Amino acid sequence: MKNYTIPRILFLGLAIFLQIALIVGMVIKFYQYFTYFYTVNIFISSLVVLWIVNDERNPSYKIAWIIPIMLFPIFGGLFYILIGKSSLSKKIVSKMHKIEEKTKEVLIDNQEKNTMLRSQDMDAAKISHYISNYAYYPLYYSNNTEYYRLGEEKFKRLKEELNKAERFIFMEYFIIEEGIMWNSILDILKEKASKGVDVRIIYDDIGCLGKLTKEYNKKLENMGIRCHVFNPVRPILSLAFNNRDHRKITVIDGKVGFTGGINLADEYINEIELHGHWKDTAILFDGEAVWSLTVMFLSLWEYLDSSNEDYEKYRYKNGMDEYKGGFIQPFSDNPLDKESVGETVYLNIINNAKDYVYITTPYLIIDNEMLTALCIAAKNGVDVRIITPHHGDKWYVHAVTRSYYKPLVNSGVKIYEYTPGFIHSKTYVSDDKFGVVGTINMDYRSLYLHFECGVWMYNTASIEDLKTDFVSTLEKCTEIEKSYLDNNKWYKTIGRSVLRLFAPLM
Repeated sequence: MKNYTIPRILFLGLAIFLQIALIVGMVIKFYQYFTYFYTVNIFISSLVVLWIVNDERNPSYKIAWIIPIMLFPIFGGLFYILIGKSSLSKKIVSKMHKIEEKTKEVLIDNQEKNTMLRSQDMDAAKISHYISNYAYYPLYYSNNTEYYRLGEEKFKRLKEELNKAERFIFMEYFIIEEGIMWNSILDILKEKASKGVDVRIIYDDIGCLGKLTKEYNKKLENMGIRCHVFNPVRPILSLAFNNRDHRKITVIDGKVGFTGGINLADEYINEIELHGHWKDTAILFDGEAVWSLTVMFLSLWEYLDSSNEDYEKYRYKNGMDEYKGGFIQPFSDNPLDKESVGETVYLNIINNAKDYVYITTPYLIIDNEMLTALCIAAKNGVDVRIITPHHGDKWYVHAVTRSYYKPLVNSGVKIYEYTPGFIHSKTYVSDDKFGVVGTINMDYRSLYLHFECGVWMYNTASIEDLKTDFVSTLEKCTEIEKSYLDNNKWYKTIGRSVLRLFAPLM
């Protein structure tokens, strides 16, 4: 953490503390009216519980709120009104929905590709159909994909492709931090911007809190790099910043696209060590499918910039990709609708698996639907394996992840912890046919609250690379045995139940 960012964190913390103190002081001052205060708040909490019960959110999320509200009815209802509801205002949602409608117009599905996939594999066609009709991102023939097993590999290729840029560079990341990785990329971006290349950056304010100065975007603007900060943090007692931009996207000239779990900070390329060796993954692809990443970026840019972008200016027009045996479908997920696209894509892969499903995730904080799907797949004889970190980046989140081990292992799911350190990759590979690489963690925040993205693949060359990487990574992992879970008293305590109960709020 850079020293110059500490005052901002202290200021935000102090401001929120003062607001809490003010609320407590008001309660004490008007204590003589406690009976009225108590009655009104009990009434508010009762209405809030009824509202939550009738809401369409995930049941686990609703239970995680109802219990504390009923335990602390004086403040529980007010607390939910403050931070529990959707933090996006109707005005913001309306604006973003208009942009979403615009993106649907430029993301036109190709029936020829859909028909080709249906003729090969109906299970694959069903997953693709879902992504097309509910995430609104179309299916493409796979032109070329490159899978990167580590941040160091992606970093090298990213610089190579950035140096080739002639028209535009779009980059959208949850975390950017000054250091070897970002500074060397920034040198390229400055040079390209000076030569007239349209360079644009979007970064998330929470992701960069404690890493970049408050007005770092202006510093980039002064270099000729257009920049926006997603959902800036403000010193008010509210979790209006609950919805984050967790995507990691680079698009270069509309020709090449990158995504995956790797942010632009030195721990991702193991130049510094935070939690042991950092393993992360990414994917590059080219051809028509890059258009979907371009649209993802421009739609969010248009919202932040309040501009009216001509998307077609950024489409790479180089003819149609030819069918080479595989398919690729980049997709986005967002908290604006009731559709959990990322989770549904994962569930479809699990439910359609015949032989195996191999998963890597830094967090394993799942709802009942996902837990049930994994357990049933294993009970049906599917080889289900999950790799999680041995060294968590947040102790309480890691504790919740481990709390799910026992029901999974007892059902036949094999859990492994990455012994050298922290695994941050988010990948699925199944039956030598299906694969996903993206930004979507298996936790409530990624699945329900964040802007995310991923790439679903069928029969691409990268499927084999995904499987090979998973198998080789297993050699550096420790399997969680039933005997360990049975002998570990922590798993038998009430603490495990409490952690899992409130997991949706973490």
